[in-house]
Amino acid sequence: MDYEYAPLRLPPNVDRVAAAAQLAIQAEFSGWELARVRLFRDGTRQVVLRRRIANRSQPGLSY
Repeated sequence: MDYEYAPLRLPPNVDRVAAAAQLAIQAEFSGWELARVRLFRDGTRQVVLRRRIANRSQPGLSY
């Protein structure tokens, strides 16, 4: 399957609950799912979202 990815960087002042709410909204309305989260020492989070690339319709067969 082919996926498209969207990297995000959340600043240290965004707490875990607010980050979860923001990501849940993206998941519900845009079809993104969580692929990876990295938490750094300074408190920033690097988040990678992914979603499947929509199948492109194939041209019709000619008879």
